[in-house]
Amino acid sequence: MKRVKVAPSILSADFTNLGRDINKVEAAGADWLHIDVMDGMFVPNITIGAPVVKSIRKITNLALDVHLMIVNPIRYVEDFANAGADYITVHVEACEENLKETIDLIKQKGVKAGVSVKPGTPAEKIRPVLNDLDLILVMTVEPGFGGQLFMVEMIPKIREIKKMLRENNLFNTCIEIDGGINAETAKLVKEAGADVLVAGSYIYNAENIAEAVNSLR
Repeated sequence: MKRVKVAPSILSADFTNLGRDINKVEAAGADWLHIDVMDGMFVPNITIGAPVVKSIRKITNLALDVHLMIVNPIRYVEDFANAGADYITVHVEACEENLKETIDLIKQKGVKAGVSVKPGTPAEKIRPVLNDLDLILVMTVEPGFGGQLFMVEMIPKIREIKKMLRENNLFNTCIEIDGGINAETAKLVKEAGADVLVAGSYIYNAENIAEAVNSLR
């Protein structure tokens, strides 16, 4: 089976020791760092903004995978690009009227562009911008909070997106999975076509973080 990338989510880190916890996952062999940005409107939680991403950029060489769970994210693309994001992912549900414009702006800023879909959103919603994407993020929990149980009914959606990419010869576009990922669910999503796995509590609550990272591969 192919080697997937592992992207620990700082949502499960200790924010009083954020630098320490980021260094821990980097030393453990993580590939990316997943940063959830929530505005309390698109999802019922509030997390961090661009200044924190800018601070994180100074202390790690990991790719910063910034997931914007915010209303009308085009407003903040430039801020997060300037803060040092390597990937910026927006939700199709949050910018249906200006999705192409938002993706284009991300790419104009020299950042790789991603689109995410909530569990209830069909994969077909991605098709209009499929050729413009570097990453597709499939949520396997309802976004907003960490520690939720994996929704196995999302597996067909992962397979459908993988098929869409193959049919369009888009072999460099990553499929990322976020929500309830552990050693067991990782097997399911890898078999379905996942390239990048986001995990928060599974990694940060582990006694041995390096073993937890490796178990996802």
